[in-house]
Amino acid sequence: MGSFFGSCSTSNTTIRLKRVSAILIAGPTASGKSALALRLACAFGGELINADSMQVYRDLRVLTARPDHEDEAKAPHRLFGHVDGAVNYSAGLWLADVSHALNETKREGRLPIFVGGTGLYFKALTQGLSTIPQVPEEVRAKVRARAAGVVVADLHASLMRCDPATAARVRPTDPQRILRALEVFEATGKSLVSFQNERAPPLLDAKDVFAVFLATDREELKARIDVRFDAMLQAGALQEVARLRERHLDPALPVMRAHGVPHLIAHLNGDLSLAEAARRAKLDTARYAKRQLTFARHQLASFLWANPQEAERLALAMCPDFNAARK
Repeated sequence: MGSFFGSCSTSNTTIRLKRVSAILIAGPTASGKSALALRLACAFGGELINADSMQVYRDLRVLTARPDHEDEAKAPHRLFGHVDGAVNYSAGLWLADVSHALNETKREGRLPIFVGGTGLYFKALTQGLSTIPQVPEEVRAKVRARAAGVVVADLHASLMRCDPATAARVRPTDPQRILRALEVFEATGKSLVSFQNERAPPLLDAKDVFAVFLATDREELKARIDVRFDAMLQAGALQEVARLRERHLDPALPVMRAHGVPHLIAHLNGDLSLAEAARRAKLDTARYAKRQLTFARHQLASFLWANPQEAERLALAMCPDFNAARK
């Protein structure tokens, strides 16, 4: 992988890094992360590594704005669309895949460029992940069977009774995290929170990377979300979801909760008009973007906030020698 040295500054921030071992590009959905990452990969001969929890699924290229074949031909891409929708993929599984990907980029002498909107992935990458025990499959199946048909509010109430500490940290509308906490308690008899205080060493040292969070004007971001969802529908997102619907997967699986999937399935079931499904999907995505900003503000303190143009200028300045070698 090599080391890429540099120092750069903005009008109010000076960045000095001893070694740039990777570039990390985070940001809210529709903020221009993928386009920036691809430009940098082409400039540096780098390799893109996905850090988006929905773009790992091969079932949803269009609806998750995964890079298309043309973009994939311009630079190497890893961990995009490599997971089947039936898999309950997690941050722990992602880190295991990333460890292998980093070994490969090191062997190839390429600069790894992580790009995505999943703040937890970036936190785990640079701060380490909690050492939560593996839940046996029979325990997972038992908990899921009990939860089948139960509304999410009642699931949260169940978690509050057995593990109030975790329930207080989990949104009452997040069935995936509620079920995860219930599974851990069922398997270990302990609160999920008790494990979250212990972390494995991170794969990357935050001091050795150029990490940026793309800051975009809120109204501009909302407009971009709306335009992008309309473009997704034109590009076949509804047909993509129809194929996913035909698989009859557990609705609690992450892929079934991707932004737009529940609403488009409701349309396919005859419960919503397409216009109403699109309106709700856009609203849901905008709310998610707000949560991404909040998470980054509180959990990704080492990330520089910049707009895409400034982020690109800074990244290019970080590796002047390597950049020149590519020309």
